[in-house]
Amino acid sequence: MRELSIFVDESGDFGLNDMHSPYYIVTMVFHNQDVDLSDVISQLDRRLENLDYKEYAVHTEPLIRREYPYQHFTPNERRAIFTKLYYFAVKSDITYKTFVFYKSDYNNIFKMEARIARDISQFIRNNLEFFQDFENVILYYDNGQHELNRILNTVLATELATYNVRKVIPSEYRLFQVADLICTLELLKLKIAAGKNLTRSEELIFHSKRDLKKDFFKGISRKEFWGK
Repeated sequence: MRELSIFVDESGDFGLNDMHSPYYIVTMVFHNQDVDLSDVISQLDRRLENLDYKEYAVHTEPLIRREYPYQHFTPNERRAIFTKLYYFAVKSDITYKTFVFYKSDYNNIFKMEARIARDISQFIRNNLEFFQDFENVILYYDNGQHELNRILNTVLATELATYNVRKVIPSEYRLFQVADLICTLELLKLKIAAGKNLTRSEELIFHSKRDLKKDFFKGISRKEFWGK
């Protein structure tokens, strides 16, 4: 049976008045389970062990901000951890689609939820041939936000003949961690496009806007799903 895994993560929340979080970002990472990723996963595990990183999951935003469990790592060590996960994403046979929503466009949560559902539904409809090539679709999400969980299940139930759901424990799925990484890179891209400066914590990891574009944005963009 041909199976498609969809790993979903988000950045931001549904608080429309939160000035510190002007965007809501949803990233979907697609993996055809016929493609074996065990070798690249093993390589990533070994490289993280060589960096003395004991935690199994990589959470990119706490890593950048030097929050637990990264508070004892130097900037170079944290950049190395980020980079190892990034190169795993680039080397893996996956694709991704990111949806960005500007919270200032909506005067209530229900309108934003409707727009998120409409955009994801339209994406699936526009690429139905791709999705119908699989006999089963499995949604992996950690149920972190019940609004997004409801939207995802409603959309997939409407657009696909069959799908299954598995609640993610982040430490068990490297591709869920990749979805997290892509959300973080997309947030940084939006920040740069808006003319904002990197924070001190971001500069310690990425050095400059130019380096961020060259070292990370360019490579990850090659994994983007180029459907309609």
